[in-house]
Amino acid sequence: MNMRAACLLCAVLTACPGFAAPAPGEYRSRRAALAEKLHDGMLVLFGRTDKGEENIRTGFFQEANFYYLTGWREPGAILLIAPPQDGKPRDILFLPHRRPDQERWTGRKIGPDDDNVTQLTGFDTVLPRERFENELRQQLDRYAGIYTLPDAGSQFKELAPLRDISDAGPLIARLRMHKSAEELALIQKSIDATLAAHRAAWKRAAPGLYEYQVAATMTEVYSDQGCERHAYAPIVGAGPDSTILHYSRNSRRMDRGELLLMDVGAECSGYAADITRTIPVGGRFTDRQREIYDVVLGAQNAVIAAIKPGVSLRELTPIAREYINTHGKDLHGEPLGKYFTHGVSHHVGLDVHDATDFSQPLAEGSVITVEPGIYIPEESIGVRIEDMVLVTKDGARLLSGALPRDPTEIEKALSR
Repeated sequence: MNMRAACLLCAVLTACPGFAAPAPGEYRSRRAALAEKLHDGMLVLFGRTDKGEENIRTGFFQEANFYYLTGWREPGAILLIAPPQDGKPRDILFLPHRRPDQERWTGRKIGPDDDNVTQLTGFDTVLPRERFENELRQQLDRYAGIYTLPDAGSQFKELAPLRDISDAGPLIARLRMHKSAEELALIQKSIDATLAAHRAAWKRAAPGLYEYQVAATMTEVYSDQGCERHAYAPIVGAGPDSTILHYSRNSRRMDRGELLLMDVGAECSGYAADITRTIPVGGRFTDRQREIYDVVLGAQNAVIAAIKPGVSLRELTPIAREYINTHGKDLHGEPLGKYFTHGVSHHVGLDVHDATDFSQPLAEGSVITVEPGIYIPEESIGVRIEDMVLVTKDGARLLSGALPRDPTEIEKALSR
């Protein structure tokens, strides 16, 4: 799909609230691509169950790798993929039988005996979950090892005690690092909902307001647009709280003249956004705040300019640190680099810190953040600017650029 078609798809998905997803053929293509990488071994992934405290807090959400390969959003499923046989991969989805007594509480589920189960799942072969062990043993007669995720390895100590268990994570990560046109459209939907939330926060933020009130405003906006949840716990910190990297209490009352750092992102249709802006409470930056802000913005621009296929994530952080160290000083006349305390970039997708194989360089279709920051506790100044960037054929495209980054434009927006 070309970029024009991807943009059209993005417009359609953004206009439609609620859960959207790629077509079944995309999941099938992902499984086929992964099957080609399985050498003398099969892949087994266990979907999440509906048990546990986390489901009580947030509802059921599928494990990201399982969802990436199946598109399946119901609990208790198992996926088995074997290497291609006669040119065709063997992929099976195992589903638990329906339990009408439980469905009175949880709603109707799809079972392996449903007449249209292959259409609903996108799998040619769907079997009851209790047949998994028998099918596994049959496949073990053909293949020497098993690929799975590390937290599932213990489940094979009894089922396949003498077989090699390999980590499937890097194989899946290499696929997930490249975003299809359909994924890009869903990511843009999450970005646009997040930008709307930030704009609403800019309108509401004022002296005397509490951080959690700003966070509530942002949550309301992207929830109203059909997003399922936060991509991560909202970080809304004013004054001294702006200097705490993963601050999430959001409990302090903000005062005029402070900086308000908002690192907040929505998850829509399973895909995450990760956006940070820092604004002055009261509408105008002080000279010192603007000085620090300009250094962070310059570092971000330097990193974005360096992004292209073939560059590794590890090469980007030194670019930001070098810029910060050579622009501006702290109150003691020392370089500012020591106040930049984290990496500058990570992949984003089904997870906010998406699956990554760090041995692989950036490639066309990767979506990453660029997020330099300076945090000076003794001055109660914390500035982070974070945007999402698509790696293109010969450079990078800013996906979240519709939200102002320039300090003058931020002040203009706050005065409206």
